[in-house]
Amino acid sequence: MSDTSTCRQEPGVFIPVIDRNKCEGKADCVPACPYSIFKVETLPTDLRTGLTFIGRLKGTAHGWQQALLVQPEQCRACGLCVKSLPRTRNYIGKKIITHEVHEVSQRSSFVPLCDTPW
Repeated sequence: MSDTSTCRQEPGVFIPVIDRNKCEGKADCVPACPYSIFKVETLPTDLRTGLTFIGRLKGTAHGWQQALLVQPEQCRACGLCVKSLPRTRNYIGKKIITHEVHEVSQRSSFVPLCDTPW
């Protein structure tokens, strides 16, 4: 299990957001998360809509294997998932995983209010 000492938020404040156009399903984030938020499986068809041409090419090339959120409400914003990604796939401005503030009053949606510094 990963070190949880960097986890600084209560569960559910931040929700991980995966950029579907960039995720290649390498599963680096899965063992890095101490709260088992991610799994890698075939991306459901309904989540493939809206992908860019490059996103569709990557999806096809990788058999549509991508990270999926199992229990995003358990996220504590430790950033270990982001840090686990190789720098070539997670450079500034092109992050595969980001965290957004989850609007507590409406659990069914989230509102991007700030970006974390990872």
